[in-house]
Amino acid sequence: MNNRKIEEIICILQKEFPGQKSAPGKADPLDILIATMLSQNTTDKTSYIAFCNIKSEIGSWEEVLKAPPAKLKKAIRVCGLANQKSAAIKGLLKGLEQKHGKLSLNYMNKMTSDEIFDELLEYNGIGVKTISCMLAFSLGRDVFPVDTHVHRVCNRLGIAQASTPLKTFEQMKHLVPEGSKFMFHTLLIKFGRKICRSAAPLCGKCPLYDHCEFPEKEFFAEKTSAEPKENNFIILEHV
Repeated sequence: MNNRKIEEIICILQKEFPGQKSAPGKADPLDILIATMLSQNTTDKTSYIAFCNIKSEIGSWEEVLKAPPAKLKKAIRVCGLANQKSAAIKGLLKGLEQKHGKLSLNYMNKMTSDEIFDELLEYNGIGVKTISCMLAFSLGRDVFPVDTHVHRVCNRLGIAQASTPLKTFEQMKHLVPEGSKFMFHTLLIKFGRKICRSAAPLCGKCPLYDHCEFPEKEFFAEKTSAEPKENNFIILEHV
């Protein structure tokens, strides 16, 4: 039942957000992984500024590894949690150099997704969402990343019944049709930012209202007055 419902939702969201790509462009997997690390607990726009700061103020990942911690913290301060994120980035780069002799994730093209999860989960600051974004946006794997927007929307729509994004990820990975996971992920992010917002969803303007199982949708439909604002910048589409 949920499979058919998901297919209907995808069709509706494609009309709401025309031109959405069905597959990502090719980007360096290490760039994508670190960009995703920077995006934790902040907006995509500020994390993109931080990513660009690293590239312009420090340079290559080899230079980032050699740079003083304070220089990296300064470059990424705009996206918040600079101490934790800089330590996580340094830890990842140091681990890659020690294990593989170079700062690249291209060797992962020959690994299974499960093997990649097992290896990268050993690093501090890297979780399932971060890895699944790298798999989907860079390696072209048929993976359905779940962030807070995707988690919220899937549960409001009733296609998942989970208390955390990780549990939603586990439920959804076998439900989303093959070949549609990347597109559905990006559509849900845009929909979650524009209409199905966390604190004040615009249920009165929602194209998925009839498909939704959110208990408070009638209440928010009556309160809806604001026009949806576009907030469709996704950092991983620009790395």
